[in-house]
Amino acid sequence: MNNKHHEPVTVVGLGRMGQALAGAFLKAGHPTTVWNRTASKADQLVAEGALLAPTVGDALKAGSLAIICVTDYEAMHELLGASDVDPAGTMLVNLTSGDSAQARETAHWAEQRGARYLDGAIMAVPPAIGTSEAVILHSGSRSDFETHRSTLDALGTLTYLGADHVLASLYDVAGLAMMWSILNAWLQGTAMLRTAGVDAATYAPFAQQIAAGVATWLPGYAEQIDNGSFPAEVSALETDARAMAHLIEESEAVGVNAELPRLLKAMADRSIAAGHGGEQYPVLIEEFSKPRND
Repeated sequence: MNNKHHEPVTVVGLGRMGQALAGAFLKAGHPTTVWNRTASKADQLVAEGALLAPTVGDALKAGSLAIICVTDYEAMHELLGASDVDPAGTMLVNLTSGDSAQARETAHWAEQRGARYLDGAIMAVPPAIGTSEAVILHSGSRSDFETHRSTLDALGTLTYLGADHVLASLYDVAGLAMMWSILNAWLQGTAMLRTAGVDAATYAPFAQQIAAGVATWLPGYAEQIDNGSFPAEVSALETDARAMAHLIEESEAVGVNAELPRLLKAMADRSIAAGHGGEQYPVLIEEFSKPRND
């Protein structure tokens, strides 16, 4: 394979995700150097054409673009902060899961050591890497992102979020909030319907239709949040709270856990008590935006 027009890439960390990342670069024709604490995890990649570096320092020297995908930020700093590792001049793309404070701190850490830094998040499972289904989030310098975009394209569908390094990690956890909320709502409904002999497979298409319909409300609700005005164009919060009470009552009547709907109603009740009962559901952003001191 002719690699002369393909940027050399280093991948540090060869768990299932790291192996998938390195494999995608190899498939796209990029000379790929890899390193992992347990060297045997590189065997298949080496068989496919990757170069196994003896040390992390050697791995970074192999090219100007290094992808980091390890257990956590602490592990990353342990590896890259070793005395024999010099990241100066390297474009570090960190796809390790962490929080926004760690992203900000690591960007500063990289700058102090003469390295460029993009923080990232992978919204995909390893088998999807290298396909359009793999959404890869990036935040940091736009020029750094654009410089290496054609190489990073090998991983999936890229999304650049902005110059603030914290954005990728915040989008990541915001996506998790959506995922778990949808799944938990479906499980609540599934548990209720099972008491009437309806199986999960029968309910799933109906739930999918509901979820898709609710998703169409988001742009309009987002406009209300951004404008700070919540006219009850569809339904007032106090009406929604009565429906929540019905959900709680029905759950308990059929012997199903009602913790989740009780939590939602408690938030709605606080908002109503604060005088927002006549406004539309997105007014609850005020409840989500402040911590609870239980």
